[in-house]
Amino acid sequence: MTNRTVVPASKPARTSHAAPADAGSTSQSDSAGVSARGRRLPPNVALYVLASITISMLAASSAPTPLYAVYQAEWGFDPITTTEVFGVYAVAVLLGLLTMGKLSDHVGRRPVLMAALAAQAISMVVFATADGVPGLMIARIVQGLSTGAALGAIGAGMMDIDRPRGTITNAVVPGIGTATGALVSGLVVQFLPAPTHLVYLGLLAVFVLQAVAVALMAETVIAKPGALASLAPEIKLPRAVRRPMLVAAPVLFSVWALAGLYGSLGPSLARQLTGSRSEVLGGLSLFALAGVAAVSVLVLRKAATRTVMLTGILALIAGVALTLVSIRGSSPTGYFAGTALAGVGFGSGFQGGIRTVMPLARPHESSGVLSLLFIVSYLGMGVPAVIAGFLVVHGGGLTATAQEYGAAVIVLAAFALLRLERGGRDGTPVLPGERAGGSA
Repeated sequence: MTNRTVVPASKPARTSHAAPADAGSTSQSDSAGVSARGRRLPPNVALYVLASITISMLAASSAPTPLYAVYQAEWGFDPITTTEVFGVYAVAVLLGLLTMGKLSDHVGRRPVLMAALAAQAISMVVFATADGVPGLMIARIVQGLSTGAALGAIGAGMMDIDRPRGTITNAVVPGIGTATGALVSGLVVQFLPAPTHLVYLGLLAVFVLQAVAVALMAETVIAKPGALASLAPEIKLPRAVRRPMLVAAPVLFSVWALAGLYGSLGPSLARQLTGSRSEVLGGLSLFALAGVAAVSVLVLRKAATRTVMLTGILALIAGVALTLVSIRGSSPTGYFAGTALAGVGFGSGFQGGIRTVMPLARPHESSGVLSLLFIVSYLGMGVPAVIAGFLVVHGGGLTATAQEYGAAVIVLAAFALLRLERGGRDGTPVLPGERAGGSA
């Protein structure tokens, strides 16, 4: 992998090929440099901007969830089509991560983010003007590719600015974005006119504003050769993170498989259990899962990595088990309680996975390693969801499929627990300054 040079976020990056200034122009160039830096966003503000981009992109990814019932009523497609639309987004994200996940390590963070935000804006226009399933598919593909390209650049950019805060922020913002998109979209569908247009036009405005903010940010890496070569799909892990990845991957896969369940089948389950056709309820289960996940990341941000991982796995198993019992007993209260408990598992498991791997990656490896973590996550989210859609139509129906899906998540979580215990015994490194057992 090509080496990168990380520069302080408060200063614009400069290439090593710049010609030296002569004595007569020194004063003028120094003055211009001060003026240019004065127009750049401070590092703390830049970190918040990057975090907001992840939030808005994942909010945009979950915004269609409460709208699927509207589309289904208007266009008359079956549940398997819903999960196909959901799954094609996950596949597109995977392709974006595989091909463009390392691009910002070569061309810089800002160019990748500007292109990704432009593509997101285009996808919002396609969503707003879609008149059938093909339009949704096209919008989802463009949205997924741009999200995949951006996730690595955003995460690495936050760690360029502040590595400890960037690690935690990378773990907390996906939950905030997913929760926000699902709830706001549900409220718009329920209470405002033209929801299939208004949601996307609002997000379009957000992406335009964020593009302006990115234009004002300082670049944090210096451009290096190898950009075209980096587009070739490659699964390559630096040696220092290989063993931690074996511990983190099963946890990430299982928690995002749960997110796939709520993103694809959650609205239908909530409406079936409550007997209500409210679109707000349709998005509320995903909001509960992702919102509690974000809170759990903040609450456990100072806990030892091993403690966070164990909390995530055990809460995931307990929450899904309670959810399954509630579905069988037709208890909406138990369903949402189980969802909230599973949300602790989602947030803690995702945070633990990030914290197990990312602090051990060198700065010039951050974008590629983070992209691989998201590849595992989106495989977990997309593949089981598409299978579930097929089973709803051709298997035992919604309730039976949800129970089978939940049981599979529990099995995955149990496997993740086994990997974690083995990793702890054989000395797998976790955070710098911690031993394998999680103690300082």
